[in-house]
Amino acid sequence: MNLEVKKLDTANAQVSAKPSTQDMQKRYEKFAQKVAKNAKIDGFRRGKVPLSLIKSRYQANIEQDAQEEMVQEILKDALKELGVESKDLIGSPHITKFEKKDDCFEVEMSVGLKPTIVLDKIKDCAPSFKVEAVAEEMVQERLKKLAKDYAKLIDAKENKEAQHDDVVTIDFEGFIDNEPFEGGKAENFSFTLGSKQMLEEFEKAVLNMKVGEEKEFPLNFPTDYHANHLAGKEARFKVKLHKIQVRDIPEINDEFAKNVLAQEENATLATLQDRVKGQLFVENKAKLYNEELKEKFIESLDEKISFDLPKTIVEQEMDLLFRNALYSMEEEEVKALQEDQEKAKEKRESFRKDATKSVKVTFIVDALAKQEEIFVHDNEVFQTLYYEAMMTGQNPQALIGQYRQNNMLPAVKMAMIEDRVLTHFLDQQLSKEEQEMIQSLKPTSKNTK
Repeated sequence: MNLEVKKLDTANAQVSAKPSTQDMQKRYEKFAQKVAKNAKIDGFRRGKVPLSLIKSRYQANIEQDAQEEMVQEILKDALKELGVESKDLIGSPHITKFEKKDDCFEVEMSVGLKPTIVLDKIKDCAPSFKVEAVAEEMVQERLKKLAKDYAKLIDAKENKEAQHDDVVTIDFEGFIDNEPFEGGKAENFSFTLGSKQMLEEFEKAVLNMKVGEEKEFPLNFPTDYHANHLAGKEARFKVKLHKIQVRDIPEINDEFAKNVLAQEENATLATLQDRVKGQLFVENKAKLYNEELKEKFIESLDEKISFDLPKTIVEQEMDLLFRNALYSMEEEEVKALQEDQEKAKEKRESFRKDATKSVKVTFIVDALAKQEEIFVHDNEVFQTLYYEAMMTGQNPQALIGQYRQNNMLPAVKMAMIEDRVLTHFLDQQLSKEEQEMIQSLKPTSKNTK
């Protein structure tokens, strides 16, 4: 077989080969025999179907198998010629030509190779920053909120009027055009006034009511109300208040700290204040990282680290971005692209810059993750998707199944790795005091001996 290999750069190679027609015919015969062994055709016993009938009925599949085997052999010889191991092959080769001539086949393919990435400029890429300091007022405000969260509910004194932050228990029934409507009735229903769990008009009506009091009032459902059959409708509600509970907020002291930090030994109010300050710092840090620094970091990686990219992978990423764009287009736009191939090519080409950046950053992040030994395990991916499902009201197993079916799990894992890699290098710029503040969030458990 005539083989010619040309290395275009460190990440791309062009392969040309001219395998003989006899070689292809041998492969064709081999796969035809393989199909014949297991073929089931009416009127013939298994393995006894005439080869001519097999070739006639399964010609396309047999030719495809023979061609794929030939391509793999050409690729194997080409990698050997390049001095490259198969593990350094990136993606599948792009076949640009496969033509039959009189005595041979002319085969040409583009091959992507693992790029060589020099990471000595990584520290220059990380943007400089300063996390907002945690003011004492913020600590005290968070402690008050924490105390409120730990408050016990106690029945209110007689004749008390319901106020914001009180937990009320009511019966209610709604009517539209004097008729009850679905979902408009409940008994012994509890909610916190001011929590926006109920519509604002409803809460205002319950405000200042006393235990045992009954009230009837009008209510207009918003035009954008989530229940379509109620949106924009005018209703009347009957309400009876059964119970008012107020919060018995604990005093913020050492005893309270021991209750909150139950797993820590010798916890004091000072310990709790340190934990709260550390948590607020982490929140400030995460906000800064996610809203500003990570994108700057990615832009800097793209600008300052240069290396050859496998063109086959860039082309695949362009295809992906183009397909995703089609899903969000109007039907008329899609039809216009289908009818005008030149316009479709231009649209696809418009994604080259974004595709190149995406592929480049992915390779950099992957190299950094391996260098720093940063990993994401499969169970962490599932936990992330489970949390996403719970937050959006979806079935967790169904969502995970959807990601698996669409082969999207690797993309989720890569996004998580990218987040950890960027955070890892940004965290290196934190001061010793800031790092100790974060470390304080990892409490020392009580001695259980």
